[in-house]
Amino acid sequence: MKQFQIAYVPIGVPTFHLESAQKEFGKSIDLLKGLCDNTQKPKEMLLSIDKLNEYLDTLDPELIILQNITFANAAYSQEVLHRFPDVPILLWALREPVIDGGRLRLNSLTGAYSAGNTIRQFRKEPLDFVFGSPEEAEVVQKIKAVIKAAELKFSLKSLKLAAIGHTPQGFGFGRALDSEMLKTFGVRLESIEARELIEKAKAYTDAECEEFLKDAEERTVGLSQTPEQNRKDFARLYKAYAEYVRENGIGAVASRCWPDFFTSFGTPVCTVLGILNDLGVAASCEADTYGALSMYMGMQLTGLPAFFGDPVSLDEKENAITFWHCGMAACSLAREDTGAVIGEHCNRHIGPTLEFGCRKAEHVTIFRVGKAPDGTFRFFIAGGEALDKEKQFFGTSMSVKTDTDAKTIVQKTVEAGWEPHFAVIYGDAADSLEYLGHMLNIEVYRF
Repeated sequence: MKQFQIAYVPIGVPTFHLESAQKEFGKSIDLLKGLCDNTQKPKEMLLSIDKLNEYLDTLDPELIILQNITFANAAYSQEVLHRFPDVPILLWALREPVIDGGRLRLNSLTGAYSAGNTIRQFRKEPLDFVFGSPEEAEVVQKIKAVIKAAELKFSLKSLKLAAIGHTPQGFGFGRALDSEMLKTFGVRLESIEARELIEKAKAYTDAECEEFLKDAEERTVGLSQTPEQNRKDFARLYKAYAEYVRENGIGAVASRCWPDFFTSFGTPVCTVLGILNDLGVAASCEADTYGALSMYMGMQLTGLPAFFGDPVSLDEKENAITFWHCGMAACSLAREDTGAVIGEHCNRHIGPTLEFGCRKAEHVTIFRVGKAPDGTFRFFIAGGEALDKEKQFFGTSMSVKTDTDAKTIVQKTVEAGWEPHFAVIYGDAADSLEYLGHMLNIEVYRF
């Protein structure tokens, strides 16, 4: 199986101050090796087209970090583009090590202008550029974020996302085409009818589901208070979903929920989806495929479950937006003072569903893979803080104090026709998501 690889490509010419360049070369290698285990590097600076081509022959990268170790003309970047027309490039210019009225030692920035001009002639997607020396915190932060974006892009190629059932009437914004998912993101979309998993669940005996019921009891608070038949049927659903995911190599699911699981099965699927999120399988409800994809992207960047919900309330005084859903958040997101409390669905009055306010966090990222009115993909990104709030409504909720004006976000997103489901990612993933948008040539709306 192919491993993720980044390639450090330091280009230049031998007519500048090579002692200064060599120092930056060594520091750059140390930085990149610390950020990615599988960093390919040349044995020496690439100070001729011949040396560049010899090195390029050895590479199969997912990201190229093209650094002007000194000035280099456009012929160098043309060779890189010719060999790797579709591989994302981060262009890096070094700061002049000394400004003393004497010799220009590197002239790296002029080289970056030359390379940037060439790259933009070849490619439609935005070009990402970083300026500064390897030891500068801002440089380290940006390179790290770009590498994480490239890793995420690479992981999408191995993602199999399952659409379990169809979107309910009026919720078509979450419906995806397998060809679009594969072409745009490299994601394979698998479809299965909800009734297939319902029938599978019905066939299990109580004994076969005991371990799943016990696991759920350890993750939640008050499951024993759910009526016995609903509790047993929930365990059947949990086993059906867990085994389907495991047997088919599924990394994310977009599951139909109402009305089928109330009318045809008698027990909601909400808590099953919440536990799947804790198990590392991004799971959205109302069969929102792009919602599940948004959650998966956030989870890959942070290693933590993401919240999935509707924006339901705006508090101008706190500059906060409350996100809510019926009760399918990951159990680990619950406030410590309550835990993942079990309740019943707010409309259907059948359980088990999850009932809690989410724990606070200094940094969260609101994110959505959406579609513009013309059918093209777009990314919504906004940063904020998850406030220390108790449950706001029946179900699961989170109040986010946004970094920019919350009322403006609500105003602009409604006017622009954004979908009513968003992922709230625990952690600051905004930069990497923006760079991913650039790599995929998807328009980014960042607030």
